[in-house]
Amino acid sequence: MADATNKIVADLRVKFGKGAARKLRVLGKIPAVMYGHGTTPVHVALPAHQIGLLLRRANAVLELDIDGKTHLTLVKDVQKDPFLQIIEHLDLIVIRKGEKVQVEVAVHLTGESASGTMADLDSKTLLLEVEATSIPQNVQVSIEGLEDGDQIRAKDVVLPKGATLVSDEEAVVVLVHLPAEEEEEETEEGEAVEGDAEAAPAE
Repeated sequence: MADATNKIVADLRVKFGKGAARKLRVLGKIPAVMYGHGTTPVHVALPAHQIGLLLRRANAVLELDIDGKTHLTLVKDVQKDPFLQIIEHLDLIVIRKGEKVQVEVAVHLTGESASGTMADLDSKTLLLEVEATSIPQNVQVSIEGLEDGDQIRAKDVVLPKGATLVSDEEAVVVLVHLPAEEEEEETEEGEAVEGDAEAAPAE
């Protein structure tokens, strides 16, 4: 079930267009549309401040109160002003308890790789299928003690309970390697050794 802090009183919208949306934002509201499960799209206005706080969390689930009726929705798309970064519009998908959805979930690294190595996060998110009302905040991947050349692929990641991997199983999530300067030094040393061997006179 949606967290209590995600309960929002929404107002039905009857006026549309840029002018109407601009007036809503002046009043501290954000225009949004709710659709899914074969329902007719419903246009609503949501409190901007509350929405701004809730959207700090990815894949936010919002429980809307529209004229006394409760609607469970998942934030599908957030449209922002490219310069001011103000939320201009939301697309909300109607969901039901127990229903599964596919969402991108952030990958969070924990621990430290072996001394002198670096860990590159090649896949910042993984596509998972999870219950709509139990979407994890992130997927934690431990890199503790990993050595140069070690990799973690999507299939190696321990997923939260109830989650199923949708991303390519072979996709590289983390690659551990030496810093570029050290790699170059090792390559140059190897070339120098080969050069000395070629230059040495035959006995």
